[in-house]
Amino acid sequence: MTTTSNDYQNAIKESIDVNADVYIRTSHQIHENPEIGNEEVFASYQLTTLLKDAGFSVTTDVAGHPTGFIASKGKNDGPAVAFLAEYDALPGLGHACGHNLIGTTSVAAAIALGEHIEHIGGRVVVLGTPAEEGGNNGSAKGSFVREGLLEDIDAALIIHPSSHTKRSGVSLAVDPVDYAFYGKPAHAAGAPEHGINALDAVIQLFNGINALRQHVTDDVRIHGIIPDGGEAPNIVPSFARARFYIRADSRPKTDAVRAKIDAIAHGAALATGAELKIIEFQNKVDNLIPNDTLNNVFADIFTDLGEEIYLTNETGIGSTDTGNISQVVPTIHPYIKIGAASLVPHTIPFREAAASDLGDQALITGAKGLAFIGLELLTNPSLLSRAQQELLQRKKAASQ
Repeated sequence: MTTTSNDYQNAIKESIDVNADVYIRTSHQIHENPEIGNEEVFASYQLTTLLKDAGFSVTTDVAGHPTGFIASKGKNDGPAVAFLAEYDALPGLGHACGHNLIGTTSVAAAIALGEHIEHIGGRVVVLGTPAEEGGNNGSAKGSFVREGLLEDIDAALIIHPSSHTKRSGVSLAVDPVDYAFYGKPAHAAGAPEHGINALDAVIQLFNGINALRQHVTDDVRIHGIIPDGGEAPNIVPSFARARFYIRADSRPKTDAVRAKIDAIAHGAALATGAELKIIEFQNKVDNLIPNDTLNNVFADIFTDLGEEIYLTNETGIGSTDTGNISQVVPTIHPYIKIGAASLVPHTIPFREAAASDLGDQALITGAKGLAFIGLELLTNPSLLSRAQQELLQRKKAASQ
């Protein structure tokens, strides 16, 4: 008897429902043990253990990220669909972006789909990508792309908790960069003429950037802090450092703005006599390329699962290193509701929602939906071809 798509969907639903308590418990355990980027030892272990127990081949410590992993099940006799797992927390706020849900949802979807991969053909892959929130050596998806780990992947899927269930949209590219200035210490009252004030260079950098703001497009965002500004008021600061995130709606535009800010930094060093060192402390993040072919499949599947798809123009666009993945394979990064319409990421209420009953429900629904999308991609060659063609067309249009 021929197994139909509906048969596979019913089996996937049953698998996720039977193991729902395990997945919810895993999500809560990760939520209760928050770890910042590249330190997600507990979370990585929990997720890889589930995958190993489900028959996945797992490789850890990948692409320069000790807590990263790649899990695979199936053969190279068809397409490969990757589920993207994030599991890092925010410094001081814990899982206020819901990555406990993201990682567990992707793993649950992959396990349920992987139970049938021998009959469907192809491969199910989970990419465990640390440090989505950034930080030193952050944005691991950039490392995965750079190291060629997406070369054998045909499509990538992830779903993010939110105040609404909605389609994948766009995101901003971002350059995370430190501008470190080195001066010369001196007594600020007794012999200031012998000093070179590194903090003055940082202040001139900020002033120059503020002058630049009126000459950039509306999508550009430039925001920074001063992590190091000197030791004491009576010592001329010999070292000062500014940390900036430089964003725009495309990689070329971000590069252009970055070049202007680098020039301002060199000018600040020249004006003060300080030496400048520019440090890229984490991977560059590229803008997310939307894929309407996959978005339409998402909307149909999640509507059938009982989700109300929220239709509105995006505001307050941020960045995600899923954008790096979307530059090389068709990628979807939709959202699923875990709380009230007023819910805002990176807040305490969002953290609470990520371990709430509605959050648990979103985990189970999200896992089913992602697995169904993966099933469609593995069994419908024309769908995958259309998604790939759309990516090529969008990249061509962006380059013109």
